[in-house]
Amino acid sequence: MAYDYDLLVIGAGSGGLAASKRAASYGAKVAIIEGDLVGGTCVIRGCVPKKLLVYGSQFPHYFADAVGYGWAPVASTLDWAKLRDTVHQEVLRLNQVHIGLLAKNNVELLQGVGSFVDPHTVAVGDRKMTAAHILIAVGGEAVRLDRPGMEHTVTSREMFLLPEFPKRFVVIGAGYIGVEFAGIMHGLGAEVTQVIRRDLILRGFDQDMRTTIQEAMVTKGIRFCTNVDPDTLVVEKQDRELRLTFTNEAGESAEVLCDAILSATGRKPNLAGLMLEQAGVDTHRGAIAVTPDSCTSQPHIYAVGDCTDRVNLTPVAIAEGRAFADTVFGHQPRAISHRGIASAVFSQPEGATVGLTEEEARSQYGDRVKVYRSRFKPMFYSFSEAPERAMMKLVVEGDEERILGIHMVGKDAAEIIQGMAIALGMGATKKDFDRTIGIHPSSAEEFVTMR
Repeated sequence: MAYDYDLLVIGAGSGGLAASKRAASYGAKVAIIEGDLVGGTCVIRGCVPKKLLVYGSQFPHYFADAVGYGWAPVASTLDWAKLRDTVHQEVLRLNQVHIGLLAKNNVELLQGVGSFVDPHTVAVGDRKMTAAHILIAVGGEAVRLDRPGMEHTVTSREMFLLPEFPKRFVVIGAGYIGVEFAGIMHGLGAEVTQVIRRDLILRGFDQDMRTTIQEAMVTKGIRFCTNVDPDTLVVEKQDRELRLTFTNEAGESAEVLCDAILSATGRKPNLAGLMLEQAGVDTHRGAIAVTPDSCTSQPHIYAVGDCTDRVNLTPVAIAEGRAFADTVFGHQPRAISHRGIASAVFSQPEGATVGLTEEEARSQYGDRVKVYRSRFKPMFYSFSEAPERAMMKLVVEGDEERILGIHMVGKDAAEIIQGMAIALGMGATKKDFDRTIGIHPSSAEEFVTMR
């Protein structure tokens, strides 16, 4: 049978873009379908604009830190509209960059929402197209709790377009998105309250990392409401403000009045409207079920990125997309490893990690686990009144002290852990780190001088 395309990609996010360009480089006839701006969650409404807001929120701290170095105090105010619009313009610029790259790589862009008609046919509006292979790369979407008044909250999608800056801001959720926005809004000048289900943020991360970040956030002035029963959350709109009420596990009721509430209680694969049943594509726990090489229950249909709910990180989606293209169109079969992937939380202070947490390591290796840990005040803050502290940690195993996990909280944590991930992936030991001469003075050298 003759098909319209060798490859149809549904979703022009990080994974879809990477796969389509790589497949086209092998000579495939490729089209990519997108109903929103091109670039996906990361570029359009996620890590890129969020990181820009992180940068913007840090300037008040820099102003204050500069005084200790002899600079006169600075009195400055935030122009939220300018920051918001500048970030949005950058998003639009990146959208055009990605559109240009698709054209340069001979990938046809089809604007609209794609849905399956049958295993080889996808419809976009009134147009139906066939393809020998189809890649699903539709990403994920934020979800709100099913509680009264949640329609008055915003998700991470709307955070970048707030018409007015909220002087009183509430975050519901303890994950990295909620933690990052709590730091952003506090840095920009809002009074921030974070409402969480348990006693600590960032479930799944190393315990020392979690406690260090949360304690620092409290010290900076962010208020935490812990052990809140999510089934008791109620939001009411009262004139120009919102009222959030809830009950904690002890049965105590509380309320918070604010100007805006971020619902950051999770994300799920964005499968609505795909009509997967028409293609015979199986799902598992709300995500597209795939094999290690990203193949679905249909041998010619693949899926990558957050819609598979494996490791929901942009670089992972890109790697999965390229591996798919290499396998199917480059005839170089391969699958990526989802182990030992570094990640960062752009909280304030910043956290980054690669490998096993201490808890995971002890569960797997028991008494063979040893931990090296260091806490100190970074040199940058020597003349500052800021209570900034850094935490660095190595989790090792066995007589050879093979490194299982590396964790850091502090300035430039993500930049430092990126290099550490290479060492961990190569099977480095504590002795390898000890033999390495550090760069002095730097925070990173602490990883090679721990005793």
